Amino acid sequence: MEWAGAFGSAFGYQEFLKRHATPEQQARWQAVYDRVTLTPGQRELLGGFVREMHVFCVTGAWCGDCVNQCPIMARIGEQSPRIVVRFADRDADPASQQALAMNLGHRVPAVVFLSEDDQECGRYGDRTLANYRQMAADRLGPSCPTGIVPPGPELLSAVTAEWVGQFERIQLMLRLSKRLREKHGD
Repeated sequence: MEWAGAFGSAFGYQEFLKRHATPEQQARWQAVYDRVTLTPGQRELLGGFVREMHVFCVTGAWCGDCVNQCPIMARIGEQSPRIVVRFADRDADPASQQALAMNLGHRVPAVVFLSEDDQECGRYGDRTLANYRQMAADRLGPSCPTGIVPPGPELLSAVTAEWVGQFERIQLMLRLSKRLREKHGD
C-alpha cells in the first residue's frame, strides 16, 4: 500500500466528522472527546516527541468502537506538533480498508503508524486489550457497540493509556531509527 497518498487525502478530526458523521454521530463523538483526559505525565511524554509521526486511522462515524477510541487519538495528536493524526472513512477508502483488514475482516478503527516520510512503522486497532478484557468480563452486548453509552471512566482511562503506549512505542522506534538518526544528525 502506498500510504503517502492515503494519508494525504485523509482528514483531521473535525473535518472527518463534518464530512462523514450525522449530527447525532457527531454528538456521540463529542461526548467521548469531552471526557478524554490525559494525565500530566502522558501530556509531558507526548509533548516531548522529537520525530514527526503520521497516524492514519481508517474509521467509521457509525462505529461504536470508533466513537470510543478515535477521540482519544485526536486528543493525543493535540499534545505535540510532531503528531499528525488523519482519519479516513472505511467505506470511502476501500483500498486502505482492504490493506488494513484484520482477521480477514474490515474492522475499525484500524491504524497504521507512519514515519515522517510515510514509511509504515506499525499497525494497531480494532479494540485495545482493555476493551477486549471488558467485553470478556461482561459476556453480553452487541459485537459492535453502538457508542450510545460511552465507556465508564476506568475503561476510558485504560484505553487512553494503551493508545498513548502505542504512540510512544512508534515514537521510540522513529527516534532510534538509524536511517532517521543519520538524516537528522542525532
